[in-house]
Amino acid sequence: MTFDAVLVVSFGGPQGPDDVRPFLENVLRGRRVAPHRIDEVAHHYQLFGGVSPITELTMRQAEGLRVRLAAAGHPLPVHVGMRNWHPLLGDTFRSMHDAGVRRAIGFITAAHHSYSSCQQYRENVSVAREALHTATGRDVSVSYVDSWFDHPLFIAANANHVREAIDKLPAAVRGGARLVFTAHSIPVRMAEQTRYREQLLASSRLVADQAGLADWALVFQSRSGRPEDPWLDPDVGDYLRAERAKGLQAAVLCPIGFVCDHIEVLYDLDREAADIAREIGLPMTRAAAVNDDPLFLDMMADMVLRRLKRPTLPIVAG
Repeated sequence: MTFDAVLVVSFGGPQGPDDVRPFLENVLRGRRVAPHRIDEVAHHYQLFGGVSPITELTMRQAEGLRVRLAAAGHPLPVHVGMRNWHPLLGDTFRSMHDAGVRRAIGFITAAHHSYSSCQQYRENVSVAREALHTATGRDVSVSYVDSWFDHPLFIAANANHVREAIDKLPAAVRGGARLVFTAHSIPVRMAEQTRYREQLLASSRLVADQAGLADWALVFQSRSGRPEDPWLDPDVGDYLRAERAKGLQAAVLCPIGFVCDHIEVLYDLDREAADIAREIGLPMTRAAAVNDDPLFLDMMADMVLRRLKRPTLPIVAG
């Protein structure tokens, strides 16, 4: 089986102040969220001019992937489809179809598997395919790359960014710094049905080992559910306060659960967590997400090339 293109699937983000509310309506559709929480999140985006870096960074990732595939002798077009904002998946599938694409390799920009980080994206792809079939009678099938949460190049990119962040700490506290990995919290019930936490722990352990840091922890951020529902914890802010009280000398935050420095990283870590660190007198730096690091782009290409070399496997629907 041959493939015509690659589809990079991402979360999406507003590209201006007027986009913020419609974007959040897409994100929160079907969920019970208090109006004050929506206002609060909208304010987070407005602090950054209503623009999330995720779109530009995802486009860079896609272009880096395209260049690497061409250099490897597989000049496939790379399309980007977003769950929640333009270019929306439905529009992307129509563009792919119009360009003659019939079979694509899917790359979801989430390393760790849960319903909200992976399965929901696959369901959105299925909906877009069904809409295309209804409108045209044709389909673009999608077969996904394998898991990459422990890929050596994903680990290496994060470890390099951790080392860079450590070097930004005052020299006197570097030796006592703890590496604190962060990921998006999800409901405990959802976590119990997947290997999300286990894969996060595996990635964190590998990055810490490669960065040469024995003292590390995994915490969570960006909780958005009802207060009465149990979600994965500890929250990064609560963790920093508690550990500082126990004598923690310094912290390096690594957003291992994110592949782009988008608003949930920029606000929750660079503003909220940084404000807490200043308040409690904790020296803290933050490692960049993998973004368009060449090592991460090499990893994306490697995963797509591996899938290209398995032409006998059936196409996965949705």
